[in-house]
This record gives sequence, structure tokens and C-alpha cells, in this order.
Amino acid sequence: MPLKTLYSRLPSVDRLLNHPLVEKLIDRHGNAALTEAVRQTLDEARQHIRNTHSLPQWAEDEGQLAHAASQRVCARQQVQMRPVFNLSGTVLHTNLGRAPMAEEAVAAVSNAMREAVTLEYDLDGAGRGHRDSVISALLQELTGAEAACVVNNNAAAVLIMLSTVAAGREVIVSRGELVEIGGAFRMPDVMRQAGCQLVEVGATNRTHLRDYRQAITPDTGLLMKVHTSNYQIEGFTHSVSEAELATLAREHGLPVATDLGSGALVDLSAYGLPAEPMPQQMIAQGVDLVSFSGDKLLGGPQAGLIIGKQSWIDKIQKHPLKRALRCDKMTLAALEATLRLYLQPDKLVQQLPTLRRLTRPQAEIRQLAERLLPALSSYAGSGFDLGSSACLSQIGSGSLPVDRLPSWAITFSPRDGRGSTLEALAQQLRSLPSPVIGRLYDGKLWLDLRCLEDESAFLANLQPADGASQPR
Repeated sequence: MPLKTLYSRLPSVDRLLNHPLVEKLIDRHGNAALTEAVRQTLDEARQHIRNTHSLPQWAEDEGQLAHAASQRVCARQQVQMRPVFNLSGTVLHTNLGRAPMAEEAVAAVSNAMREAVTLEYDLDGAGRGHRDSVISALLQELTGAEAACVVNNNAAAVLIMLSTVAAGREVIVSRGELVEIGGAFRMPDVMRQAGCQLVEVGATNRTHLRDYRQAITPDTGLLMKVHTSNYQIEGFTHSVSEAELATLAREHGLPVATDLGSGALVDLSAYGLPAEPMPQQMIAQGVDLVSFSGDKLLGGPQAGLIIGKQSWIDKIQKHPLKRALRCDKMTLAALEATLRLYLQPDKLVQQLPTLRRLTRPQAEIRQLAERLLPALSSYAGSGFDLGSSACLSQIGSGSLPVDRLPSWAITFSPRDGRGSTLEALAQQLRSLPSPVIGRLYDGKLWLDLRCLEDESAFLANLQPADGASQPR
């Protein structure tokens, strides 16, 4: 068929804009966005004609073209940061946003986004306040620290802490604590950016108090400990406690700081979980400054929290980096609401999603698996053998790296034994309206159900919107 004839079968932009499928989207997307989508759709069809001397299958009539244009404009407005079902087996999954927010935090963020708020406004004095003041008061109450400040993540907290306390001076750290965090950011690199000179002491597996004492010089600005939250050394080991280091620091008139990373504000062992050092313990042992994350074991938004001596916190607040690293009103609203939950410790498991999911009994998860098995068997079709199996969840985000939580999963094994068949099923689950994220391991697809709380929403998600049968 001649190219001219093929081009003539394509409608004009105006004609396609007036098609009922496109026209009904005008209120939602506006005329400009629809016009652009129609033009791009027609351009794509013309390009196909030039390359193949044929109409594309999706452009054989106006209805198909209108459908293609409608899909294009809707896809363009589709938010890419979408809710997913995290069945990966990692509770605090960095790539999936780490800690889910408590409903109180969600409501607080919604209010902060919708209305003017008292971010830096003192209602008592009707003047300017400080945006960290509310968080500082809460952390003082929860940890016993003299003061606190907030920045946008824990790496930022360490950076501004070092820049304030020890810029141009030596910082003494054990070799066994020179950690690398996510994204290949290493503690020595952070120190270099802060203008500090790193002094390594001890060995990888054993560091003694005498190693710190012998390394102190007139140029020493800080003694520092870094909690190895994302790995663990076992066997012939020794480390110096914060209490010992604080005593040594006082003898020499030096400050001591601890980076706890994913620090927890409650004793996790009281909930049947492995114990983690707590910021309030470090303060009680005489540490001057303690930094930790808000979005890991604390269960709040991404934030870096620094607690400690009033004199040092005041200096950090005045540092030029503080404005560059400060948190916005949404983060502060979520953090305040989360910290207030800790004032009601007897209700914390029910209210804080992170703690609720970490403490979920295996027997409860197994019962959920048995209820979901028939629906998932129907969804997967005859090409898979499904099973219900015990498994081990991990906490994630560098927290308690060697500890595992007894959990339960539904597994999918391809009857043809092909990995490509399993990959196709995993992709199909990720393509659902609310993507389902599982884990491929040992020739199976595992859906660890520890983090699945909305059972009805999960089942509804498996059903096609138009009622058609699910593709196999």
C-alpha cells in the first residue's frame, strides 16, 4: 500500500481529540496534556509507517488510536513512587523506603502539607521559634540528654558532628569500627569531608583502652566510637565500652561521640528481639554526643538525630552546614508524631508498624499463608507447584545483620524447572496495580508474609480490574 494512502488513514489531531475515549479525559488531564499525547501517538504511528510501510496494529482504526493516546496521557501522570506489597523477607528494605509510618505520623504529615503550621513560630511569644525545639524536648524526655538537634539523615548527623567538634584536628577511632554504609560511603571519607584527620587504633578484631590512650596528642579533637550495626565480628574480639572511653576522654579534657547508626529507643530484648544499644544508655555512660537514624529501628521518617551536651548541640545548631542539612516540615511532623508514640510504651507494638512487624509471631504468619494459598494457586495457574514453608526474615537497613526472625512464606516452583518461567511470574506479580515484591532463591519464588497486614487488599490486588482471567 502506498505511503500516502497509509498516512491518509490516520485521523487529524482535532478529530482524535474529539473521540469519546479521549474527550472524557479532558477534565482530569486538561486540553494541553491530551493534545500533546495525541500528537505523540500520531507521530509514533507515522514513524512506524515510514519504517515498515504498514500501519501498526494499534493504529488500524480511530478507536485503537484513541485508546493508545488515552493510555499515553494516563501513563505520563502515573506516579512512579507507588505502594507495593513488601514480601521480600526484609522488614526495613532500603530500596522500598525502610520503615512504614504509623497512622499518627501519616496524619501529622498530611496536616503539615495541607495547612500553615508552627514550624518556626513560637505561639507563646508570637515570634520566631526554632524548628528543632519540639523534637529536642521529646528526645530530652526519652533519652535524658541535655539537648538534641535534627538533620536529614544519620550520615549528615555524623558529618556535621565531626565538622563542629573536630574540624582540623585528629579523631581517634578503632580500626574495627571504620564501617562502610550504603552506597559505598565510608566513615574515613566522611571524616575527610568534615576536615578531620583520622587516627586508627587497635586491630580489626581487638582494640583496648590503652590503644586510645597512647594515640592521644595535643592535636586530638575527639574520641569516637562507631556501632557496627551492618556487620558483626565474632570470635577472638575485644572493644572498649562507651563508659570506659568517656572516662578516658574526661581525663584529657576531650569530648567523646558515638555513631549508633540504626539506634533503637526501646530495649528490643523486652519484645523477644536481639538487643541493640540505645542512645539513652550512651548518654548515661557519659558520652557527649550520640547520633542515630530516625527511619530504621526507631520506625520514623528518614532523619539524623543528635543528642548530647547542651554546649555541643548549641554549636552544631550554629554551624553553617545546619541550614543545608535541616529537615523540612513533613519530616519534622512525622518524627514528632513517631516520638510521641514512645511516650506510651505499653501501646507501642500496636501503634508502630516497624515494631509490630518485627514482633509478629510465626504461628500467626503461617495461618495467613494457609488462608492465601488457594487464591495464589489459582493466580499462578497449572504451571507451578505451590508450597507453604517456614523461612527466616531479616530486619534490614544494616540493623542486626546476623539475626533472623522465624517467619512463613508461600513458595512457587515452576513445573518445567526453568528459571525464565519463575522470572516471568515474578515480573507478573511486580506488574500488578500494587506490585508484589518477592524473593527468588533456591529455584523458587518466595513470598515472605511477615510484612503483609492488609489481607483483603492483597487478595483484591490479584483480581483483574475488568474481571478477565489472569494471564498465565
